[in-house]
Amino acid sequence: MSEAAPRPIDRHLFAGFLRRHRGAAVAVAGWSLLEAVPALASGLLVAAALDRGFLAERPAEGFFWIGLLGAAMVFRALMTRTLTPWLGRIVEPLRDDLVTAVAAGAVQRAAAGARDTAGAGVARLTVQVETVRSLVSALLRSARQLGVSLVMAFVGLAALSAPVAALTLPPVLLTLLLCVPRLRVLARRQRRQLRAEERLTGVAGETFDGIRDVVACGARDRVADELSARITDHRDAVRAVARTASANTLLVSLGSHLPLLVLLLSAPRLLDSGALSVGELLGATSYLVSGVAPALRSLVAVLGSWGVQLATVLGQLSRSTREARPGPPGGQGPALPPRTRRTPQTSRTPSSPDLSLVNVVYAYGPGAAPVIDGLSLDIPAGSHLTVVGPSGAGKSTLTTLLAGLAGPDSGRLTLGGVPATEVDRAWLHRAVTLIPQEAYVFTGTVRDNLRYLRPQARDTDILASATAVGARTLVDRLGGLDAPVGLDGPSLSSGERQLVALARAHLSPASIVLLDEACCHLDPAAEERAERAFADRGTTLVVVAHRISSALRAPRVLVLDGERTAVGTPAQLLDSSPLYADLVGHWVSAGAP
Repeated sequence: MSEAAPRPIDRHLFAGFLRRHRGAAVAVAGWSLLEAVPALASGLLVAAALDRGFLAERPAEGFFWIGLLGAAMVFRALMTRTLTPWLGRIVEPLRDDLVTAVAAGAVQRAAAGARDTAGAGVARLTVQVETVRSLVSALLRSARQLGVSLVMAFVGLAALSAPVAALTLPPVLLTLLLCVPRLRVLARRQRRQLRAEERLTGVAGETFDGIRDVVACGARDRVADELSARITDHRDAVRAVARTASANTLLVSLGSHLPLLVLLLSAPRLLDSGALSVGELLGATSYLVSGVAPALRSLVAVLGSWGVQLATVLGQLSRSTREARPGPPGGQGPALPPRTRRTPQTSRTPSSPDLSLVNVVYAYGPGAAPVIDGLSLDIPAGSHLTVVGPSGAGKSTLTTLLAGLAGPDSGRLTLGGVPATEVDRAWLHRAVTLIPQEAYVFTGTVRDNLRYLRPQARDTDILASATAVGARTLVDRLGGLDAPVGLDGPSLSSGERQLVALARAHLSPASIVLLDEACCHLDPAAEERAERAFADRGTTLVVVAHRISSALRAPRVLVLDGERTAVGTPAQLLDSSPLYADLVGHWVSAGAP
């Protein structure tokens, strides 16, 4: 499978989203203009009620214009009610797109050898995505309405009196101009707050997950100090945001009163010259008091809070699609800074599926003891290697390195003579298949699951692979290749899920197969059949053994045991590796098959 770069969660996502939902966007724009009719007509109707009605001693006509203003308010309420469902047609699909983008980015980062801390990932997928949804919904309801109303109020003011519009527009533009740099400052501080929140969530999650180990190791004070420091950082960031937001509110509050002050100072001269009537003065005052000033204050306040927060969260989500953070397999271990890796200018395609490790070292943290320390090993193309060792010896970590999901801290790891950091990712994804202990079955048909890594496979090839690994009986029992599995199908046992994953890997074009206890839920005979199917296929096969019988039938065995790591044939290791001899002895004495 070729590797697609994660789609950034930024303006490109929104542009594509709006193109796909153009109809809803056009409808929202159209209904918004109709909703703003009262903002456009209010001052004109007030001026007409005075000049043509009450001041002209025609009260009936005055009440008529006032009645039209009331009708416009009712019309606005109806337009708002009609508009609301259209807003939902934008907000809810947007949330779905964000969840998809975040989840896809996480999977693609993991496939590229990167890893996030669990707390940060959860914060992005839940808190931050939901925050974006809520903010977009709020902005569509408020900022959209306020912005359109502000523009319409000035359009109406210009229609009522061009001189008044010319006098009052500059103070509004000046206020907006002064607010722009303040909003940028607020955005920077919002980003700092969000980063502090992610760090606090990550540290708190890891602390609470490992609380028993913290107590047992006497690390309570150190962990408490670290958590307290994160809480302090978050508190300081929140206070900085509050101070900046308060200063912005004061600036806008003062600026929103300038247009009215300018109008009152200019009113005597305009009235005396005949450029403005009494009705037009009251209408212009109505535009400024009930339209421009509150809309300006509310618009800047909304953009300064919800808008800045939205931009900050989107920026954080977008950066998360490009940041790499490695760590131990399975999501265990402390959060780490990115490892230093050389980024090649061009990728290279290995000439053969052989693997080689020279003095490879890998640790989960700068201060942690290496889980793999100075390992040198050659795995020729088409060979069969079984890996055994005590829990925590680094067996799963080794498969993670061989699969290219993590890079060594030091030493050299090559695939077909090409350094792992320079291997073409598309080739790597086609050539290497890693099957973990917990096998995945996707919702769909049996056929969809088995040919997932080889979409164009024929049914005869699918059934041949299922037969080879011992999964044909399961396929027939489920109802054939068209039978549903996953959420739409019957519940599968752990062993049945492993058979599906094994058949999927056997059918794939992979020339390197890594079985990380991938047969642990099968009986010994089924395990042997599956392993032999891959060996007979000519695949470079690395098996992390669940049973020592897997090692007894392998041509070569790697015993991972720290400084006592050894590699050789089963017969050689009985003499050279006390751990291996011990494992075999326990297996035989237990009467295992």
